[in-house]
Amino acid sequence: VQLQASGGGLVQAGGSLRLSCAASGRTFSSYAVGWFRQAPGKEREFVAVISNSGSYTYYGDSVKGRFTISRDNAKNTVYLQMNSLKPEDTAVYYCAVSPHRPSIESALYNYWGQGTLVTVSS
Repeated sequence: VQLQASGGGLVQAGGSLRLSCAASGRTFSSYAVGWFRQAPGKEREFVAVISNSGSYTYYGDSVKGRFTISRDNAKNTVYLQMNSLKPEDTAVYYCAVSPHRPSIESALYNYWGQGTLVTVSS
């Protein structure tokens, strides 16, 4: 599976962005998909995950209530709608797929996209 993350950019605090993660391969619908982020000088952080069917989602505490993850298996794409953005959301955002149940553990994800940079100005 190859993943292509896109949609990052520069936005003011309080604004919104929608990230996309497009996947190649016919088995995309078999995978849970997670979003992670890494800010400069910080460890990678779990953001959100969605089950293979889309029926289950889970969010990190720092984004709960502001971010929404969704997927369209017909388009092999997962989305991350980010609202009420804060400067502390600034990071490179990565999507990844896992053959396991949805998890916050990055070690369980075996394919990763290249990342897309989100910068939130104050």
